[in-house]
Parts: sequence; C-alpha cells; structure tokens
Amino acid sequence: MNPVLREATLADIDQLQKIGKRTFIETFEAVNTKANMEAYLNEGFSYEGLKEELINTGSLFYFATLNNTIVGYLKVNFGLAQKELQDENALEIERIYVLRDYQGKNIGRLLFNKALQLGEERKASYVWLGVWEHNARAMAFYKKNGFVEFDKHVFKLGDDEQIDIMMKLELKDKSA
Repeated sequence: MNPVLREATLADIDQLQKIGKRTFIETFEAVNTKANMEAYLNEGFSYEGLKEELINTGSLFYFATLNNTIVGYLKVNFGLAQKELQDENALEIERIYVLRDYQGKNIGRLLFNKALQLGEERKASYVWLGVWEHNARAMAFYKKNGFVEFDKHVFKLGDDEQIDIMMKLELKDKSA
C-alpha cells in the first residue's frame, strides 16, 4: 500500500505530539545529552505549544500515513510564522521527519514534494530550511534536490547551542 498524506488539525494534537517526540528522539537522541533532549522535547512538543502552532494560519502540518499508521510528518510556515526570514515570498520547511523503520521508503520524498507543491501554490519565490550541520544525510538530500547554503543560525537544544545550516531552493516561475 502507498503512503497517504493528510493535513493535521487541532483534533490531531495528541498524535502530532507523539510522532513529533518519537521522530526527534530517533533522529537526535544518540548525539545529545538526556537532559538537553528532555528540555527540548518538553518545550518544543508541549501541548500548548503545538496547539498554538496548529491554530496559526501561517503554519500547516501534514501526516504521512501507511495502513492508517502515522509514519512521518511535515510542518511548513509562511509569512510571519517563519522562524527567521519571515519573507512573504518564501516558504519555510520547519520539520520533515519520518520514523526510522519507514526511512528509505520514499515517505520523506512525498513530504518534501508536498512542501514544494505548497510553495508553488502560494507562489513563493523560494523554499528554505535549517538543517543541523552534523546531519550529513539530510544535507546531502537537500543538496541533491537543488538546495544551496546561504547562512547559518543557532538552534538551541536545552542548554546546547547548535549550528543549523540554512539552505534554500529557488522555485521556478511557471508564468514565464
């Protein structure tokens, strides 16, 4: 069976919290302290925080499901909901995560393509994101898909200040 995407709503907050925490743990637990992981998970995936994100009209969440099981998710931001640039002509991919057991099955690609589609629908000039400087797999994926580095920013995980590489992809103007 093929994975299916569906938009997450406020009614999905518990499922979003669960998939968000689990994928973040799977991705970063081995390379961060337990205290820093707990601090970030408690703040970044709090019920109230996720509720605010879900009701923000500048943010959208999508679940990737396989056999009615949520196996990954996407969060994109537009306009003032963007974490840094807040460019009306841009779309930020804030999160793309896939459960470890489902990686390599084109689920990340499906979520990525959805983000690009949303950027095109909103007539964004470019899509941007931040990726941890030590996440070589993600950086290679984005570079392979045309993203280029343009800046850096600090991502705070507990009391650890980590460096994210900011990357962007110019979207083609289909009207030209």
